[in-house]
Amino acid sequence: MHDIATLTLPQRLYLLSWDRERKRFTGSGERDLLLRAGALAELLLAGLLKDDDGRVAVVSGAKPPADPFLAEVLAQVEAGKPRKWQHWVNHRARRAPQAVRDQLAAGRWVSVEPRRLLGVFPADRVVARDPRAVRKLTDAATAALRAPRADTVPAAEAAAAALAATVLLRTVVSRREARARRERIQTLGARIAPVPTALRKAVAGRHAAAAS
Repeated sequence: MHDIATLTLPQRLYLLSWDRERKRFTGSGERDLLLRAGALAELLLAGLLKDDDGRVAVVSGAKPPADPFLAEVLAQVEAGKPRKWQHWVNHRARRAPQAVRDQLAAGRWVSVEPRRLLGVFPADRVVARDPRAVRKLTDAATAALRAPRADTVPAAEAAAAALAATVLLRTVVSRREARARRERIQTLGARIAPVPTALRKAVAGRHAAAAS
């Protein structure tokens, strides 16, 4: 079994969307925003980003992380103007799923199988290669939501559970449970507080644009 401790937060969130019953990844409509939020959260937890009056700022002397996707997000923030967290959740979000998927494929966490929709349109079927590791991730996320004390939950697991709950990732939490555990979800996300809020706004903004 793979070692889940080696996963970045975006990789963890991608794998958490694996539906073990249907044997497919779910939540694709908001996966890009979720993965961008995951990258920002990990950089924040690592002390490479900070909140500066509601805007994202790179910490002085911050060195790029080894992970290419995280390093790319950090470089974008550093090169850009001071912006709110929601901006960086949305920024080039559509590129995030493939970037993270390719990392997982290289690490043999997933397999990518080319196919054609309706026999015409090219598409890829992505499959989790290590269901036991994915189950361990899911169990950790759901346990975080139900742990007697939120402050005992490791930072990565707390962040993953909070962000997954923010987009109502059904492999982790139902809408009903998310409502019932609202305070716990907020507590789990306290260490990355600006990010779940920004993710929620980004998702709402996308839904509003689609409805107009």
